[in-house]
Amino acid sequence: MTAVNDKPARLIGGPGILLVWLYGVMVVGAVSRSVYQIATEFDRAPLAYSLSAVAGVVYGFITYSLVRGGEKARRAALACCAAELAGVLIVGTWTLVDPSAFPDATVWSKYGMGYVFIPVLLPLSALYWLRKAQQRN
Repeated sequence: MTAVNDKPARLIGGPGILLVWLYGVMVVGAVSRSVYQIATEFDRAPLAYSLSAVAGVVYGFITYSLVRGGEKARRAALACCAAELAGVLIVGTWTLVDPSAFPDATVWSKYGMGYVFIPVLLPLSALYWLRKAQQRN
């Protein structure tokens, strides 16, 4: 626990800076893609476009938590990364088992294949980093 005048423990030192950068890129990619698709062709694949929007919001919250720092933010980011990983695994498997449910791809389709598998690798890396950050404090 930090005192009132102390700064929260940093989460973005070293490799954490790369995580923030990658999550920031994913926010822009997921949000801009989903906003465009929802605005122009939502009736074509509402589930896929909605899931991409949710992914963008999750990425944004994780980015904010990493930048904010502190133990509360670390725990929140840890929970969101676990939820993100579950989402990637569930949606990734779903898109392989029942492709007709997703006429258009989501950020998490086929485990993020359209995003060079970053959507599945990013939460794994972040979970590892956040666990290490806990051990350092």
